[in-house]
Amino acid sequence: MLNGQVALITGAGSGIGRACARALADAGATIVAADIDLAAAQATADDIAAGQKQALAVRVDVGDLGQIDAMVEKAIAAYGRIDIVVNNAGVTRSADIMDLTEADWDRIHRVNAKGVFFCLQRVAREMIAQRGGRIINIASIAGKGFRATSNAAYAASKGAVISLTYTASQQLAKHDINVNAICPGVTMTPLVAAMLKDRAKSNGVDVAVEEAKFVKDIPLKRANGPEDIAAMAVFLASPGARNITGQTYNVDGGLVHD
Repeated sequence: MLNGQVALITGAGSGIGRACARALADAGATIVAADIDLAAAQATADDIAAGQKQALAVRVDVGDLGQIDAMVEKAIAAYGRIDIVVNNAGVTRSADIMDLTEADWDRIHRVNAKGVFFCLQRVAREMIAQRGGRIINIASIAGKGFRATSNAAYAASKGAVISLTYTASQQLAKHDINVNAICPGVTMTPLVAAMLKDRAKSNGVDVAVEEAKFVKDIPLKRANGPEDIAAMAVFLASPGARNITGQTYNVDGGLVHD
């Protein structure tokens, strides 16, 4: 399905990013696995290579424009093009609105909003020259008002990603570049596990109690696995999604309707 295409995934060292890298590789794409933790990115690349697929590991801090540029240059040097990008790298922490600090706001927006925008912009330059590509932004139902969000700054950053998706889809359409977003709901990743652990400690309860709270309001009564998000990424990268752009898809078991 994606044979001959090159996919760049940020935050590919774990969770949703690693699942997207594996799934896109299974669909035939060559993978550039980028992460701030090079060892984690390399583990993803090695896993893909073990399945007889091509993969390159790259270290990147998506809040640093110089590192974004270096990441793209390494991908182009290795494979000559970038056809798909999954802007997945993200950070958060569990905090009440009154406990958030300026440092929290800056850290979260540096990665989740600034990082997504400048990765999108830099890769779009390559896609414009190629006359086409697929951009997939990982947002969140937090950006649509999900009341159990980890914190208000995170929700705001994901709202920014959703808005960026709309605008970028309109301005890049003339170059045959599709821009869409996936909005995960409750997804069991290492990031979420750490957040639940913090909440449990703060509330003086077992982690299982916080996990049960997370799942109880989901109509389908199950949280996402990272592979649920990866499946949507593969679809949005596929020929079947060639005429879909400017859309934000909830993968959340029915938590949010928009």
